[in-house]
Amino acid sequence: MADKVKDVAKSEAIRIGTLTSTAAKSGAYMYPIKGIFYFLAHRSLWKPLTSRIVPTVTLGLSITSAMFFFTYVPQMAVLALTSGPLAPISAALLVLSESSTLTNALSNSFLLNEALVDTFDGTLVSKGFEALVSDGRQLKSSGSGLDPIARLGKLVRKPFAKLSPAALIRSVLYLPLNFIPVVGTLVYVVVQGKRIGSTAHERYFQLKGWDRRRREEWLAAHAPEYTSFGVLSFVLEMVPVLSFVFTYTSTVGAALWAADIEAKSSTAPGLREQAKKAE
Repeated sequence: MADKVKDVAKSEAIRIGTLTSTAAKSGAYMYPIKGIFYFLAHRSLWKPLTSRIVPTVTLGLSITSAMFFFTYVPQMAVLALTSGPLAPISAALLVLSESSTLTNALSNSFLLNEALVDTFDGTLVSKGFEALVSDGRQLKSSGSGLDPIARLGKLVRKPFAKLSPAALIRSVLYLPLNFIPVVGTLVYVVVQGKRIGSTAHERYFQLKGWDRRRREEWLAAHAPEYTSFGVLSFVLEMVPVLSFVFTYTSTVGAALWAADIEAKSSTAPGLREQAKKAE
């Protein structure tokens, strides 16, 4: 197992170098930050968050407390063999990462699912993309003076998929990477970033009506951008207790990114025609 973990760490470390330069040029990694500021500036987007705040905070505190109580000391003992005097810090980061993975997986699937969809759709509406959102849900008239969230009606297209046991198992299996000092933790963050990034625009793809093949092609062509977005989102979501808040702001950031993609595609009809011919 240890040899396999090291092999994964080495191969991923090589890929990180290739992805980094492309991701840096894309600027996609800035959208989680943009999402924070946009969220703070638009109080109407707070409604889905405030409606779930109590149960989500309770879940996060319960999981984090339990993880520190039961796993911190054993993991620190193991990390003492590889991290030496840094073991207490490494163990704390590992427990926070584990707690974040579990909390986000459970809360996103059972507590925040619809709220995150509302946040994504509401952000697109606030940016003027009502036509896109109307392909996935009913919208109330803008003439009624309602804010973007209040305008959201019944869902037409299925929202984000719920918890995938296979995805959760894969996340847990990658946790041993953290036992490799520094490099292992960095690789783990990138791996989780790839996972989060690949699902950031799931709702956008649904609204576009893309099938699985079209989504996979798009993600493959823009892998560095989505990985960089996911890495920063994951780092923010590792913050204890407040991780669920950053889940919302990252969702806002993903919607802002989707809005920019739509804006660029609408101003480049020639490129769209070329793409269709290429297909």
